[in-house]
Amino acid sequence: MRQTFKLLPELFGDRAMTEIFSAERTVLAWLRTEAALARAQGEEGVISEADARAIEAACVPANIDLPRLWSEAVNVGYPILPLVRMIAAALPEGPDGRVHYGATTQDIMDTGLALQMGEALDRLGALLGSFGDALARLVAGHAGTVVAARTHAQQAVPTTFGAKAAVLLAEVTRQRDRVRGAARQVRVVSLFGAGGTSAAMGERSRQVRGRVAGALGLATTEVPWHVARDGVAEFGLTCASLAATAARFAREVVDLSRTEVGEVREAGGHHRGASSTMPQKANPIGCEAVVGMSGTAGALSSGLFRAMEAGHERAAGEWQVEWYVVPLLAELAAGALATAADVAAGLRVYPEAMRANLDAEGGLIMAEAYMMRLAPALGRERAHDLVYKAAHEARERGRALADALRDVAGPDELASLGPLPIAPESYIGDAEAICAAALEAWRGDE
Repeated sequence: MRQTFKLLPELFGDRAMTEIFSAERTVLAWLRTEAALARAQGEEGVISEADARAIEAACVPANIDLPRLWSEAVNVGYPILPLVRMIAAALPEGPDGRVHYGATTQDIMDTGLALQMGEALDRLGALLGSFGDALARLVAGHAGTVVAARTHAQQAVPTTFGAKAAVLLAEVTRQRDRVRGAARQVRVVSLFGAGGTSAAMGERSRQVRGRVAGALGLATTEVPWHVARDGVAEFGLTCASLAATAARFAREVVDLSRTEVGEVREAGGHHRGASSTMPQKANPIGCEAVVGMSGTAGALSSGLFRAMEAGHERAAGEWQVEWYVVPLLAELAAGALATAADVAAGLRVYPEAMRANLDAEGGLIMAEAYMMRLAPALGRERAHDLVYKAAHEARERGRALADALRDVAGPDELASLGPLPIAPESYIGDAEAICAAALEAWRGDE
């Protein structure tokens, strides 16, 4: 079957996630579901135990001709009818008429999808763990490395690089909880038959459904979800959200690695991030890939809201949105997390550049510190006006803030300041405590 070439996941995707949603693994999930159904029906007396054993033995990939499966699925519109026929063809008369007994196509495909989404979330959880561990090392290693905090892309007040990373680490910690919650939502069996009433399964339907769920490691349910796609949407939105968290980190690295800033850089290597024409270039290509994957995932995830509009007891086209979007979202999220983890693990940090940038505007980054030291004696508004005037003077004339402040304020007004200038290291507030809290939360529930 010809596949569209996708350059972004081909270069930066996660091979394990690609395998989870491969054609072979997708069909295997359907076969596992059909086998579990037959076994459960044999245990509950819906079909004979001998027929159940025979069907279970026939639910193997060797009995499925994949090219023929896809060819026949185009005609039917869905792949389960030809799948069932291939399983039955491998059986003698008798059990061949008991395959897929009482089930409907979407039961098999949705239960298979639940298996795949659960496995995908396990993989995303592992990748998130690697990303979080790499961030934790940055937090611990740079809890006291002073850097400019920036608001509206402008220098604001001093912070530490560890505290910047701690905000991301706390976000990753929350994402870990979301992954676990999404896993609980999606690992649910679907087995309610054509109209969602289990009429074809008979009076043992609840027991059969429970046994199928248990055999596959899924939760059971008493309410069908053929057209209730909120769980699938939650999976997709979790993927998009994970990719966005990775992208926020990537965007920070891109901005801090600008030539004029130079505070961090992706790990280097021969021709890593090289240009075909500018020999000096070392572009942040890992981060660029993460941003690209996240942007694509965010756009794709909106399709799942359309899928949630499915009407009556079966979708008429909305379901098919998931067939394309869900695997891609998982692949993009995994690629974004894996690449972000690699960037974080190899990130080069330059404290000297951070310290030099703190002095880039002659100490203007310390304006709030001056204001707050003056405020107890002068009142906040008078202190603000004095420092504002001094900051304007310093910026217009290229002077140090401390010198400009001496010109605009009288000696009595400056008496409460103490020695000038105030060092950035003395005005980092709770930055180190923030680092400790983020690390404790990340490590506390591993």
